[in-house]
Amino acid sequence: MDGTVLIADDDRTIRTVLTQAFTRAGCRVHATSSLITLKRWVEEGKGDLVISDVMMPDGNGIEMLPEIHNERPGMPVIVISAQNTILTAVKATEARAFDYLPKPFDLPDLMTRASQALETKRRLPKKAAFQHSQTDSLPLVGRAENMQDLYRLIARVMNSDLPAVIEGESGTGKSLIARTVHALSDRRDQPLIVATVEDFATSERAKAIFDQAQKGTVVIEDVTEFDLAAQGRLVRILESDQDEPTALLVTSQDSLGRYVDEGDFRQDLYFRLTGIVLNVPPLRERVEDVPLLVDYFLGEVERENGAVKSISPEAMQALRAFDWPGNVRQLAFTVRRLTLTASDSQIGLEHVEEVLLSNGRRRSVGGGGSEEKLSESVNRHLTRYFHLHDGDLPPVGVYQRILREVEKPLIEIALDATAGNQAKCAELLGINRNTLRKKITELDILVTRRRKLM
Repeated sequence: MDGTVLIADDDRTIRTVLTQAFTRAGCRVHATSSLITLKRWVEEGKGDLVISDVMMPDGNGIEMLPEIHNERPGMPVIVISAQNTILTAVKATEARAFDYLPKPFDLPDLMTRASQALETKRRLPKKAAFQHSQTDSLPLVGRAENMQDLYRLIARVMNSDLPAVIEGESGTGKSLIARTVHALSDRRDQPLIVATVEDFATSERAKAIFDQAQKGTVVIEDVTEFDLAAQGRLVRILESDQDEPTALLVTSQDSLGRYVDEGDFRQDLYFRLTGIVLNVPPLRERVEDVPLLVDYFLGEVERENGAVKSISPEAMQALRAFDWPGNVRQLAFTVRRLTLTASDSQIGLEHVEEVLLSNGRRRSVGGGGSEEKLSESVNRHLTRYFHLHDGDLPPVGVYQRILREVEKPLIEIALDATAGNQAKCAELLGINRNTLRKKITELDILVTRRRKLM
């Protein structure tokens, strides 16, 4: 690696580590804790690469980027920041940073990106100046690598004319991300129209959705709930010459490709929608973000009703160890419930175990517990079943009879948990909706739709 690297960070340890790393790599290094000094170096023509923190004692590193680009066009700047939010990533991209890394960063990864920056004189197209919006309060926080990758991708594609699919499990924040993409894009001053399957019941209603959006954004939630007729209406709209170019974002709880393979989703619509795919990771794949999210939700509760609560290290570890089938939404509800049920000012491990186990989880979040596993219960039941035949074998067809005994209560309980919503029930069970409908008929299950009481 060859070149001169300018480092600006008010953390002496970071300056020392980066200086040593780049020096060993063969670079010349100038390091400072002042943006004023960094600006002077740039004006003097020093440096081939800038690595700058955002929050500095004498200013904001991102806000200084336009000055660097005006003074030294083509000078690559890598932004590093402890503010691990999507807004930081977007601001860095808007300011034409070469790259953005959250703290704590992986040193080999930073060195690789720095090498790429030194080898190329990348010129990003100038975009509309970023305007502050209500997205500052959005809980899209996370320093996990997969979330940072998502932030960078959003920053790159938010002004694209291609439709985008936002895929992720229930509770990961797909609709929130869709609204954020609109709020951060050049279309932010245009209408944002959110549509569901009911809005595509007729061609006239479907067309009206896009007419209302004009040059704005249409967000279609749970596009996999569309039957083939509704999918056809959407295809015809996308094929038509619309008077106004409208951005289209759709959300899905599973890969659209799987629905195509199973014959539940039109292939031509699939190809039209998947120009861009944004995968939202489940919370269990970004557990290092649990403390950040817990702090955020505790702060929300404090702002709303003044309740100041802290959480013990053991309780936080238990929250990190949980698998969170309901993802961020479930974590938010859990934190709010903990602030109500914990009588002390500090939420302890016992409070966390009580709340999570009361939700029907069959494992101890604290690492202990003596609850019987499902496999143990099934083993005990089947052993008794075989013993009932006094040494003879049961009638043939045991496999299907046992599966039926398990399937029916499983589906009934899942339907009750999802308030009779078959689409959500199928997603919860991890099966196709047509398969669920077939099972309901075969097992003679009564389905009652109702509003879910929270």
